[in-house]
Amino acid sequence: MRAYLTFLRLPYAGRLLGGTLLGRLPNGMGALAIVLHLRDNGGSYPLAGALAAVYGLAMAVGQPVLGRAMDRLGQPRVLTACAWAAAVGFGALALVGADPLLPALAAVVLAGFATPPLEAGLRALWPMVLPGPSHVRAAYALDAASQEVLFTVGPLIVVGAAAVSTETALVLSGALGIVGTMVITSSRPSREWRGEPRAADWAGPLRAAGMRTIVVMLACAGIALGVYSVAVVAYAERLDHDLASGLLLAAMSGGALAGGLVYGARPWRGEDHRRLPYLLGGLALGYLPLALAPALPVMLGLAFLSGIFLAPVLACSFTMVDRLAPRGTVTEAFAWIVAAIGAGAALGSAVAGVGQDLAGVPGAFAGAGAGGVLALAACLLAYRTLLPAQSAGSAPAAAPKLRSRS
Repeated sequence: MRAYLTFLRLPYAGRLLGGTLLGRLPNGMGALAIVLHLRDNGGSYPLAGALAAVYGLAMAVGQPVLGRAMDRLGQPRVLTACAWAAAVGFGALALVGADPLLPALAAVVLAGFATPPLEAGLRALWPMVLPGPSHVRAAYALDAASQEVLFTVGPLIVVGAAAVSTETALVLSGALGIVGTMVITSSRPSREWRGEPRAADWAGPLRAAGMRTIVVMLACAGIALGVYSVAVVAYAERLDHDLASGLLLAAMSGGALAGGLVYGARPWRGEDHRRLPYLLGGLALGYLPLALAPALPVMLGLAFLSGIFLAPVLACSFTMVDRLAPRGTVTEAFAWIVAAIGAGAALGSAVAGVGQDLAGVPGAFAGAGAGGVLALAACLLAYRTLLPAQSAGSAPAAAPKLRSRS
């Protein structure tokens, strides 16, 4: 823990991490707030679920687009405009409810697509703010681990706000996005950060083969996450235990938090690309036993173990993106990572449903193991693209440091 205390004492580190987490709370609130509001206004479960999925897919599509804009225009203008636009989307849905459908759909698309790319922006700032690679690695690990807080605290805030009204939950989602964004955009690092000149092409960071490998790999890991979030509901229904799904989600998040904190708290020898296959192997092995779907006490232990390698895989991948992304595309590159995980999770939700129909709860959980194995396979099959020599010509230059205060 000493490494994290040292990190948080660095100038701007605590502010940037805390502001980003606050501004990203709507990511963990939006889908649930949409479902609760539509159900409260007479919408069916299929409609509510479909619009929640549209919200997630719109977010996945919007992140790379907005990340590219941020590389070109800087952070404050893009993030501020996005935060207000997303809040307008949430507010519009609070007004129109489930009927008429087209305005509701437009509001959901706006709220999702305009989600501020705070996650990508933060990761672009770390090399500029922090003094060395070891601090950047610790920042990525703490960033990856702390994401679990969003998906634990966010739904709790929604449930509490919905006790007042579902409109309150939606408006609060938009408001938190604005407040967190203001914390970031008013900071000196965000105001001073500028993207580097970049080649004029449509592919952006995806023209680097290593970046394509990372995107595919993390999309497969996202499948496992999407499967898990649906499979735990099927497991809880089989047990007739309403709290089981929440306990299992919390157990996996706890494992990810613990794994990320341990990974970032110690120095690691060797290069990240050599470590990544082992971390992915651990992730796959963690998901495979879930298909046994044993009694709840054992399942809670397996759920905790399944999360341990998640944050280390993400942190290791983030470090590699700094090297693999072509010059001038770093924010868009991180936005593609966010989009890949989100798109994979959406696919995983469908996979879990098919598995449940075919083979019950074990079939639903089997998709999580399959996603983990596919992520490992994607890494191994395209491993050469991750080697430093493959990206030496397109690696970004050293990030600029903050100017002296004096």
